[in-house]
Amino acid sequence: MVSAAYFDKQGTNIASLSKNELTKIIKNFHGRFKLDFTEEYLSKLSVDRLRYILLAAQMNAAPKN
Repeated sequence: MVSAAYFDKQGTNIASLSKNELTKIIKNFHGRFKLDFTEEYLSKLSVDRLRYILLAAQMNAAPKN
């Protein structure tokens, strides 16, 4: 399992991103699964919701030991 420090760092990095940056990363996310959100849907979400989606995706895509 990935350490708590990894997620702390990811959370800090995500917190510094703008709405445009978050949307771009979510649209181009490459993990064990595909995120399939439309640009229209993402544009309606708050920055906090976008941060939540990205952090959740990264947590679920993190390698398991």
